[in-house]
Amino acid sequence: MANAVTKDSNILEVARKYPAVGMVFRKYGLGCIGCMVAAGESLGEGIASHGLNPDVIIDEINKVIAEEEAK
Repeated sequence: MANAVTKDSNILEVARKYPAVGMVFRKYGLGCIGCMVAAGESLGEGIASHGLNPDVIIDEINKVIAEEEAK
């Protein structure tokens, strides 16, 4: 399966389309989903702004999405 989201994916669009990814945001202490800036920010920008590695977290987000879609 191709990755459902990338660094360029909009935070709020991802959260709306894939609600299960909220648990990944919470795990890393990211309040992105409730942040006013999230409407115009990409996953890569939002994650990096917190000093975290976007590649690692986006991989985890895609795994959660794949698991949800497999159900």
